[in-house]
Amino acid sequence: MAAFHGRCNDRRGLLLTAAFAFLSLILSIPNGAPPLHLAPKRPVVDTYHGEEVTDDYRWLENWNDTEVRAWSDAQNRYARAVLDSLPARVAIERQVARLRSWESPSYGGLCVRLGRTFALKDQPPKEQATLVVLDSVDDPSTERTLVDPNTIDPSGSLTIDWFVPSWDGALVAVSMSRNGSESGDLHVFDVATATERHGDVVPRVNSGTAGGSLGWRTDGAGFWYTRHPSLADVNGNEDDLGFFQKIYFHRLGGLVASDVCKLGKELPRVAENFLESSENGGFVLDLVEKGDGGEFELFLLDPVGGAWSKVASYDDRVIGARFAPDGALWLLSRKDAPRGKILRLDPGARDLGQARTILPEGPATIGAFEGTRSGIWIVEQLGGPSRLRHFDVDGRDLGEVAILPVSGVNSLVRAGADEILFNNQSYLQPAGWYRLDADNQVKRTALCETSPVDMSGIEALRLTAVSMDGTRVPMTVLERRGTKRDGNNPTLLTGYGGFDISMLPYFNKVWPVWLEQGGVIAVANLRGGAEFGEDWHRAGARTNKQNVFDDFIACAETLVQEKITRPARLAIQGGSNGGLLMGAALTQRPRLFRAIVAEVGYFDMLRYETRPNGVFNNTEYGSVANLAEYRALKAYSPYHRVRQGAGYPPTLFMTGANDPRVDPMHSRKMVARLQEVGATALLRTSGSTGHGGGTPLKENIAEDVDVYTFLFSELGVTYRPVVE
Repeated sequence: MAAFHGRCNDRRGLLLTAAFAFLSLILSIPNGAPPLHLAPKRPVVDTYHGEEVTDDYRWLENWNDTEVRAWSDAQNRYARAVLDSLPARVAIERQVARLRSWESPSYGGLCVRLGRTFALKDQPPKEQATLVVLDSVDDPSTERTLVDPNTIDPSGSLTIDWFVPSWDGALVAVSMSRNGSESGDLHVFDVATATERHGDVVPRVNSGTAGGSLGWRTDGAGFWYTRHPSLADVNGNEDDLGFFQKIYFHRLGGLVASDVCKLGKELPRVAENFLESSENGGFVLDLVEKGDGGEFELFLLDPVGGAWSKVASYDDRVIGARFAPDGALWLLSRKDAPRGKILRLDPGARDLGQARTILPEGPATIGAFEGTRSGIWIVEQLGGPSRLRHFDVDGRDLGEVAILPVSGVNSLVRAGADEILFNNQSYLQPAGWYRLDADNQVKRTALCETSPVDMSGIEALRLTAVSMDGTRVPMTVLERRGTKRDGNNPTLLTGYGGFDISMLPYFNKVWPVWLEQGGVIAVANLRGGAEFGEDWHRAGARTNKQNVFDDFIACAETLVQEKITRPARLAIQGGSNGGLLMGAALTQRPRLFRAIVAEVGYFDMLRYETRPNGVFNNTEYGSVANLAEYRALKAYSPYHRVRQGAGYPPTLFMTGANDPRVDPMHSRKMVARLQEVGATALLRTSGSTGHGGGTPLKENIAEDVDVYTFLFSELGVTYRPVVE
């Protein structure tokens, strides 16, 4: 135990401060609420590079400990009592349920085989999305259900992780997992009869650490797939179960136990494999990411010799690969091109030196792309909104495609030799699928969502904040037309800033709950994402992570300076890496915000890599094993920045007990530390969800109700039910 250093008067003052803090917590408990269980302190001292760091709540990391579960349950009861006592909860729940349960279906994960379209259909009031097949994307009456997790498990706990149809469309492989765990097993279904081939169930194809993927043989007789180790494979070491993902081949009708590893011994411990097979010729590619930091190797399988060759190494900076219909490879590379360039490797070629540069780096960042027989479509962006462009096989510009204003193109799907389906949505218009031909003619399909409310009175404005180092940071502000700049608007700011992920414009069907009460929503495009290419990403990663927090704080300050809001009317919300962002904002500028919602976030950055997925995140955040990275991690680690008397705003922490990506121990420890210094911190742990994937509809509704009830109460907004 670390020794106490200080004078007796200092110690007495600390004790008095703690006593007053505890008293304030007791007085804040609603009538009828259970007592708040402050966590006992049990110090553990670690030494990093000669520096001792005390961790008082290490014991809260062990979820298998009955005392930890009892403390978490008590926190849940307390949070429930507080949230359930807040005003207008019933009316808010009615509106959230109406918006979330809007009957217009959404379609995702589209995949086209011989003219038929496979898709995941999310259709309220069903708890989980179903796998369907359509003969025509213009005629929903041709739709047929293939796999319905809601029928297999009426509790709503079963979800489809991903699916891949065979090239002839006769079979479809489906990964399914339970309770948000993302631990998926593979099932094969006959498309004609919608029945399962029970002899071809493959375990451990997907995980929350490395995901999973699959590529069919051209003749449909089998497939290459990702597999995670069993306990026997790792000699009983449970800590290794989330690592060592390898590639196996399964022949339909054969014994899964006899499947042979085809690629894996040469891969890193934190390999994440993205498989794709070619439509013709039987070629297979495997784009292997080393953890989550954007470093890739590319392997290609020769169907004749059956051997894998490495086409690109980490230094080649190939971050994307797609087969063209003729078997050629379209590649997205960032080597000497941080915003990306497009290469084409002819069919059968193995040497990256033989690749032709079709599209050199330009002023915009290249994101998604899809190759066809005669050319390629690419999605570009400069700061957030998308642009869709078309080029021929020699790189000649065939023009820009008309899409929604200030919108995001989220997916490109090859629907024929020279036809593309793309998903487009904006902050004001729901997602829809559109058909695009070689002449750049766009036609709306029947797979388009409708909005549950009229958004014509809302406008999307682009503003720019200036960060601490002078970097200009864009953000989008959503507000009702004619909103006054009087500093009194309740405002909700969100952001992410990490893992090379851009915040594309998207339609959130629950945001009207906020907007219809006169609220403003702001979405920040922070460093750490890909909005301006790899340089923008790297400027917010590893030892540069503080830039992300500076950017976010600058956006908040700009909202105040522009008199859109003021600190007493400003709330922030973020999840996952965005949850870390919330923790950083909370501990670095607590008086800038009135309320915070932090979902499934990292908070103890000295211990995050002690969990499997934390190791995958090393390439993004850095490691305590490196002195410079340790210093950066400790400097911003929210858990280690909590101080007495800082005036922290009320914060709602939300997590899922089955989260495979960010261990819920982060939320437990952060809440314990905040409550220790007298801050209002609520901990809401869902026992039936994980990181967000696979969350059933009823739980999504419950989460939204808690968030908006909490925020309206803290910002002093009197909720006025909307006339339906």
